[in-house]
Amino acid sequence: MNPIDEMERPVETATAMPLLKDKKIAVFGVANKWSLAWAITQSLSRAGAQIALTFIDDRTQDKVRALAETLQNPLVLPCDVTQDAQVDAAFDEIKREFGRLDGLIHAVAFAKKEELDGSFLKTSREGFRIALDVSAYSLIALARGAAPLMQGHGGSIVALTYHGSRQVIPNYNVMGVAKAALESSILYLAAELGPQNIRVNAISAGPVNTMAARGIGGFQELVRHVAAKAPLRRNTEAAEVGDAALYLCSPLSRGTTGEILYVDSGYRIVGA
Repeated sequence: MNPIDEMERPVETATAMPLLKDKKIAVFGVANKWSLAWAITQSLSRAGAQIALTFIDDRTQDKVRALAETLQNPLVLPCDVTQDAQVDAAFDEIKREFGRLDGLIHAVAFAKKEELDGSFLKTSREGFRIALDVSAYSLIALARGAAPLMQGHGGSIVALTYHGSRQVIPNYNVMGVAKAALESSILYLAAELGPQNIRVNAISAGPVNTMAARGIGGFQELVRHVAAKAPLRRNTEAAEVGDAALYLCSPLSRGTTGEILYVDSGYRIVGA
């Protein structure tokens, strides 16, 4: 073959086709159209993934089902991550409907509102237990359910965290402790699941104006501060978090595990 003809042949690259074509990904944590979990879902869906979404209870079911109607062949399931029976049932249904799983998004976090305002010393025992159970232990429970569905072909598990796990953020309080536990869990899960070619990473997003974030005392002041100090001089956009998750779920990140990917306009590198 003429070398010139060879050079002129179209080259198939990762961008020549949807990055997640025929991939099956479960997203836990979509609450409404403003949530980071939904921004992630949109990025994954546009890249060709078939999505399973979960809802917590009757209060959120209608919102999640309405959002799911905008996706191609979605699976919608109930799952309260604090209930082992519901977690098991969700993965059983995913196995029946999808046959396998290629990705898992953990976008689940919760702390009682009174724990996210004022003194960290006033953190209650029950508030601490709830925050750690929902926000950190749930990653272990979901990874345990997802891993058997990824065996033989590998997969990607992605969680959401925040810089308050490593530095003191006013009013973040017990959620900072929960995110620190989440990040440590990511390291242990990445080490244990790596031999199965299952990667475990997290995205540490800057403050995004979601309904959940507004529950943190002084959140709007934090947003203004980050926009003024971050190297990019702006806040993080939800779509940027979605595209970072797309990267971590795609073959483009096939050599990356046990990492925290910061999507925060560079705020992490400044000292104030």
